[in-house]
Amino acid sequence: MDVTDLLELIPLILTLVLALLLRRTLIALGAGVVLGALILNDFLPTTSLKYLFNTLTAQFYQQSQWQWWHLNVLFAMLLLGIMTSLLGRSGAVDEFGHWLSARVHSRRQARMGIIGLGFLVFIDGIFSCLAVGSVGRPIARQYGMSPAQLSYMVDTTASPLCSLVPVASWGPYVMALLAAISFLPVSALDAFIAIAAVNFYAVSALVLVGLGSLFNWGWSEHIDTAAEVGATERAAGLDTAHQQPQPSNAASPWPLMLPLLGLLMGALVFTLASGASLAKEPGMAAWLAAADVGAAMRNASLTAVVLAGLMAFWRGRGRGRGLAPLMIDMLVGLRSMALAVGILLLTWMIGALIKDLGSAARISALANDLLSPSLLLAGIFALCAIMAFATGTSWGTFAIMIPLCAQVAQGMAPELLLPALAAVMAGSVFGDHCSPISDTSILSATASGAAVHEHVTTQLPFALIAAIAALCGFQLLNLGASRGLAWALTLLTGIGLLWLWQRQRGSGNLLKQDGQA
Repeated sequence: MDVTDLLELIPLILTLVLALLLRRTLIALGAGVVLGALILNDFLPTTSLKYLFNTLTAQFYQQSQWQWWHLNVLFAMLLLGIMTSLLGRSGAVDEFGHWLSARVHSRRQARMGIIGLGFLVFIDGIFSCLAVGSVGRPIARQYGMSPAQLSYMVDTTASPLCSLVPVASWGPYVMALLAAISFLPVSALDAFIAIAAVNFYAVSALVLVGLGSLFNWGWSEHIDTAAEVGATERAAGLDTAHQQPQPSNAASPWPLMLPLLGLLMGALVFTLASGASLAKEPGMAAWLAAADVGAAMRNASLTAVVLAGLMAFWRGRGRGRGLAPLMIDMLVGLRSMALAVGILLLTWMIGALIKDLGSAARISALANDLLSPSLLLAGIFALCAIMAFATGTSWGTFAIMIPLCAQVAQGMAPELLLPALAAVMAGSVFGDHCSPISDTSILSATASGAAVHEHVTTQLPFALIAAIAALCGFQLLNLGASRGLAWALTLLTGIGLLWLWQRQRGSGNLLKQDGQA
């Protein structure tokens, strides 16, 4: 490798090193972009600044055309941030918790109710952690569930679920990264769905948390007293003065459910309507293929924001103060997405730099020399897991590793491109799931009343079981097995290991009555 070849790779190397050392994805990507611009322009400051400005503006307006995909993705992300803020700050989540408390009558129902809420508030990982933790905490206290068990259920129904849902806040972000891959064989939406279909870790983690909650596998049958739970919460530095559940038959689930249903139904309706107007052939398949997914996500997110705002105002948010509280809620939501928007913009820019530097061919050549094609998917999964664990961020790992691993897979085994991207998603979520510095790990523990180290150590066995199962699935795909066989063995491995672990612990009983388990 000569000096020119090395220069082409230095921006990517710098980005990876800074991401691991500083754990600040925005700074790492920014440094990589600036260094790449300097290398491209012979280290001339003025020319490099002009290049950076032109590269940034090209993400929105290029060749006399607005880049509506990028614009719509950003609009959708910001609108989902606003909706998340409205639901959290208006009391919709708390009211749903009161409604749920009135309908829970056993420990098993309490566990399954908390899991169900995690599936319901799928729109954002951080929002899910805060919402499910705050709602589930008083229910867990009432039924003697330990804060560590609650935090595991909260964390596992957050990021793994969001990584599978295209209309969650993760969807627009990941699809924007996918759309920047010039050799992607399908649309960004089709790619996201195909990736989710072989995201072995996320699905395995959700299956295990469902079984663990249904049968209490992996947890002690000891019922924690209110004093024990309170002591754990105080040790975590939390206020326990007002944590008794407040069940209410008068509470309504609709302030939370209506905006979420509006988001889901809106995404479907707007996608089909867009496809019907653009498709040249009749039929739903043709409509979905031709749909403007970015515009559909934007319009669905706007619909959900309007519904959330109307429900909040109707239920008394800002009573006597006009629209000011709602406007503040919306500004808080916009601010919450600022970091994600910044990372996304820099990711688009570094993608353009990789193309202009010619780094893609160099990456593919190195991958062919250093990696074994028979271990491609498992290797990508492990690499992304390590990076996400070290940096504490799955989104940051996506931003760096999706473009990089796409180039590697395209050069080594083009038929494994989409499974390789699934391995990036799965490994990143796994590493983030286990990391003690991950925002979702910290917020899950805090919202649930557990210490962060306790949450991480008690969650780790479940995460490792799901990861072992996922590695089996990816390796089978790598060896040419069918998707059905890969899924069958993945789930059998995960469930079998969980059952064996439960037997080794010597606790739990499938035959226990609902009220006891």
